[in-house]
Amino acid sequence: MSHRQLTCLVMYAAVVLSPSAVAHAPATPQVTAALVWEFDPWAAAGLLIAALLYGVGSRRQCRGDSRMAAVPKRRAVCFSAGIGILALALVSPLDGLGGELFSMHMLQHELIMLGAAPLIVAGRPLPVFLRTFPRSGRKRIGRFVAEKAIRLPWRALMQPLPAWMLHAAVLWIWHLPRLFQAGLQSELVHALQHASFLLSALLFWSSLSAARAHRGTAVLSMLTTMIHTGILGALLTFSPRAWYPAYTGKTDAWGLTLLEDQQLGGLIMWVPAGFVFIAAGLALAAQALTRRAERPA
Repeated sequence: MSHRQLTCLVMYAAVVLSPSAVAHAPATPQVTAALVWEFDPWAAAGLLIAALLYGVGSRRQCRGDSRMAAVPKRRAVCFSAGIGILALALVSPLDGLGGELFSMHMLQHELIMLGAAPLIVAGRPLPVFLRTFPRSGRKRIGRFVAEKAIRLPWRALMQPLPAWMLHAAVLWIWHLPRLFQAGLQSELVHALQHASFLLSALLFWSSLSAARAHRGTAVLSMLTTMIHTGILGALLTFSPRAWYPAYTGKTDAWGLTLLEDQQLGGLIMWVPAGFVFIAAGLALAAQALTRRAERPA
């Protein structure tokens, strides 16, 4: 990563995290328009509903059946942090920057898949959400979920291999130039892209969490995901040509050429994401070794 690319990345991160940093950004109409906080009503509504469901469900679980343990504080913190990161990705100026710079689009996607998704999964929201419904409603939902047509496909998708394949397919398919650029030109396609990234990442991280008796499989899934996402990041970084000409004419205002912007985006997918997968893989491996050491001889 060149010094100029690193400087640009730090500046853009500061802009997203602090509105006051807008005053230090390049003063052009294009830049000013990209740094405006424009709340997507659908994304904001979804985030608010999820937060309210978790809050109400946590309170009812704490006050309800005495046999039901209260939601652990660690899980509540994880879920809240995941929703916060998702809000940063979807309703902050980062969303507008993603339309101007490929590198910021990559940062947005990494926040969704590697920041928000694993934290939301760690919060285990589904049982908490269910507590917001009356007892009769929970029973109806339970009967519906227990139906064979729902239970068997869900159980299959929650296995590490299908979850891995779906997550990998979503990632690679959406980075095909034609599809990626379609997301830049259509709000509907863009929303579908983000929804598929989030849902496939939630499924992927949930499959790893569910594979408690097969930590070795989970570690392998994590390692191979790090490898194939790193390959995609490396291809973007070392490609001699720009994959996404839709950004032509936009990157100059930010002090980057089209190819430099792509290289920075590839590095974001390759290096920081790699550290996340390594840390998660080491944590899973440590859990597997601990469980093995605790087994009676």
